[in-house]
Amino acid sequence: MINPFVSLLAKIDQVVRHMHETPFPSSRPCDTSFFASPECRSAGAFRGAAASSRPQQARARARIQRPRHRDMLSFLQAWSNNPRRVGAIAPSGTALARLITAEITPDCGGVLELGPGTGVFTRALLARGIPPGNLTLVEKGADFADLLRRRFPDVRVFQMDATRLDRSRLFDGRPAGAVVSGLPLLAMTPRQVLAILTGAFAVLRQGGAFYQFTYGPRCPVPKRILDRLDLKAVRLGRVYLNLPPAAVYRITRKSPAKEGGR
Repeated sequence: MINPFVSLLAKIDQVVRHMHETPFPSSRPCDTSFFASPECRSAGAFRGAAASSRPQQARARARIQRPRHRDMLSFLQAWSNNPRRVGAIAPSGTALARLITAEITPDCGGVLELGPGTGVFTRALLARGIPPGNLTLVEKGADFADLLRRRFPDVRVFQMDATRLDRSRLFDGRPAGAVVSGLPLLAMTPRQVLAILTGAFAVLRQGGAFYQFTYGPRCPVPKRILDRLDLKAVRLGRVYLNLPPAAVYRITRKSPAKEGGR
């Protein structure tokens, strides 16, 4: 039986795509004799060129918008099937992607992304110059994993549970420089959060950082788990132009001597 909520989303997606694919309406007829005058001929030619380019601009904008609409529909379908696993009703926005990847550079080495979903953070990491060969994605959902493999063919994608990270499978056993997490930690049990952080810091090199966003008012990792793993969390900022608004935290080791997870 088809989920009526998903059917409604499909209808909405069709309407939105139609709106973006429809060219701008032409302007009202006007007296062109003024633009035919020698004084304004060049200005008239420029105006005509601008008007003729409007349909092309609309089509270009539609090409940009279509993947976003498809991502929204895919995300909402996954959320309707399993709200706790997805943890959000919409993909993260570009502003949030810029904030959570702001401190990551190509010099970091390997970068591990947990719960990439439709690849919003992945795209931001690649835009920051991270080589595809240095980027590894861990996605539990089969549909999202297939989408990521098609969208980023040069990036390694593992379909697996982030609570079972295996260092030998990631970066050929070498430590990573950063972890970017899109996982819904607030929807997980403390045991799951502990397993994710333990596994992540087992693959992080000394001085590496774990970046996590949250829709909540405070760090999504409980203090007792941070203390148990000898970690500290610092909020980097909050993005209000996101659905819903979100904050980003950087989680690092307290003691330089602590290498790897426990």
